[in-house]
Amino acid sequence: MTGLRILDGGMSRELLRLGAELKQPEWSALALMNAPQIVRQVHDEFIAAGADIVTTNSYALVPFHIGEERFQQQGPALIRLAGELARAAADAVTDRKIKVAGSLPPIFGSYEPQNFNPATVQDYLSVLVGNLYPFTDVWLGETLSLIAEGEAVRVAVAQTGKPVWISFTLEDEAAKLSDGVPKLRSGERVADAAAWAAEAGVEALLFNCSKPEIMRNAVEVAAAVFRDRGSAIDIGVYANAFEGEQGESAANEGLHETRQDLTGDAYSDFACSWADAGATIIGGCCGIGAEHIHRVAKALRRA
Repeated sequence: MTGLRILDGGMSRELLRLGAELKQPEWSALALMNAPQIVRQVHDEFIAAGADIVTTNSYALVPFHIGEERFQQQGPALIRLAGELARAAADAVTDRKIKVAGSLPPIFGSYEPQNFNPATVQDYLSVLVGNLYPFTDVWLGETLSLIAEGEAVRVAVAQTGKPVWISFTLEDEAAKLSDGVPKLRSGERVADAAAWAAEAGVEALLFNCSKPEIMRNAVEVAAAVFRDRGSAIDIGVYANAFEGEQGESAANEGLHETRQDLTGDAYSDFACSWADAGATIIGGCCGIGAEHIHRVAKALRRA
C-alpha cells in the first residue's frame, strides 16, 4: 500500500468549459477528432490543480460511442493520440513526477452489464492496450459494472508488466440499496468484488462514477475484506456530480445534468471522509473539474 495520490477529475465537462464541442454518442472522443489541443489543456489544468495522475482521454474510443466502422478505421490513431497528449502533459512537469493512467472503459457501454460479451471483449481491449502501451504508467479499467469486466481488463494487460487498477461503478439508486449492502451496478456485492481483486493481484481497487454519498460504505467494506485477507491493495474513489438517477437511458444517449450543490469545498469534505475510511487514491469523475481537484488536493494534503 502506498501513500496518498490525487487522481484527476472528469474530462468531458472540462472540455466543454474550455470550448470543445460535446455531443452524443461520440462525447469526449469528439475533442480528439476536432480539438486535441483542448484535451491537452485539460490535462495541464488538472496537473496545475494538484493531480498526481492524469488519465488518457480514451474512455469514449469504443464502438459504443464512435461506432464499429469508425473504431476499426480511426480507433488506433485516436487511441494513440489520447496517450500522446496525456504523456506530453505529464512529461512537461519538471518539479514532480506525474503518472499517466491508461483508461480502459467498459467496451459494451457504461452501466450496461447485461451487454458484456466475453467472446469478443478482448478483440477491442487489445486495440486499446496495444496503442496506449507506450504512453502509460498504469492501467485503469474504469466505470466497470460487473466483476467479469474487471477480469477481462486484467487478462488484457497481463503481459504488459504494468500495474493494473480496477474501478467499479456502484449502484446508487436508493431503492436498490435499502439493505445497506454496497453493490456494483450488476448487483454483485462490493465485498465479492474486493475478494476478487485480492485474488487477481491488482494494485488498486477503486470506485467511480457514482454519487459521493454512497462511496464511503464501499471503501469500508473493501478495506475490511483486504484486512481479513492480509492484502496490501490500495483503495480509491472518484465520484461523479450527476443530478438524479442514471439508470433511465444508455450512457451515450443524452447529457446528464450536474449538481449545483457539489462545490469544491463540499466535494473535498467527501474526499476527506473517504481518506479517513482508508482510501489512498482520490479524484473525480463526471462533472468534477479542476477547481474541485484543487480543493481536494489542498484539503487532503493539509490533513
